[in-house]
Amino acid sequence: MVMTTHRPYLVRALNEWILDNECTPYILVNAFEKGVEVPQNFVKDGQIVLNISPIAVQGLVITNQGIEFDGRFGGIPMRVYVPTAAVLGIYAKENGQGMIFDRDEPMPEPPEPVAGLSIATTDSVGNPEKAKRSSKPSLRIVK
Repeated sequence: MVMTTHRPYLVRALNEWILDNECTPYILVNAFEKGVEVPQNFVKDGQIVLNISPIAVQGLVITNQGIEFDGRFGGIPMRVYVPTAAVLGIYAKENGQGMIFDRDEPMPEPPEPVAGLSIATTDSVGNPEKAKRSSKPSLRIVK
């Protein structure tokens, strides 16, 4: 099963962590990614750094699809939208702690089990036994 990207979940968590530590969250953005709406005159080398702290922006919303807020750039108000795929990292201005993300690449599908292949496991005392295939997982209480 292919899972969705973990990036928006990490951005939300790191933003909260940075704010809880009384630091200023900055996001690094690929300004040329499709759907990015940022002031292009502040873009350098295809990237822009945005301060997303509560005192710098209004209406910050971080969804699984992207980050959006109202900000001011050179005194001019602007609505900013950054798709999740365009977020390259999030970090604290004061000390640089945070995370830079790898490019999102689809995860490969896990291989299908080979028919007739048995998986060797061990029991609770370390003796080898063959794993039983069943459609439902079984749980047991260990005291």
